[in-house]
Amino acid sequence: MGKVSHPGQPIRRRISDLAGQSVGTDRACHQGMRPEEGALRVLVVDDEALIRWAVTETLTRAGHDVLQASDARSALRALADAGRALDVALLDLRLPDSSDLTLLSRIRVLLPDCAVVLMSAHVSAEVAADARAMGAFDVLPKPFDLDGCEQTLRQARSAIRH
Repeated sequence: MGKVSHPGQPIRRRISDLAGQSVGTDRACHQGMRPEEGALRVLVVDDEALIRWAVTETLTRAGHDVLQASDARSALRALADAGRALDVALLDLRLPDSSDLTLLSRIRVLLPDCAVVLMSAHVSAEVAADARAMGAFDVLPKPFDLDGCEQTLRQARSAIRH
């Protein structure tokens, strides 16, 4: 699976290492796991099913409650159907129905207590600065380290609480 391990260090995985694995559902869904103490409730939004699956699997295995969406429309529907507030939204910048910061803006208005982290394979310094000015905690460049992603989401949640 493309894992890199050094003695005494945790296994690190990158999204690009998972290309040969099977991919789960493409619709917004709740993973059905009982959240653990300190677990985050996360919405993962990406039109690339492999990325959505890899991030969801990583976060779910770490004990987090994860919702998925493949586009802005299903993300907004997932927010409406969520039943309780989200801690963090991890959003792809370029989606089939949203290729700018519109979804970020909508989430910040609808859920001001939800931290937002963007991800993108192609983002300019100007767009990243605009995203941060609109309330995004960070912009992760794709591909990114899956294990580091969880830490970034925890930091984003902590930052919005303070």
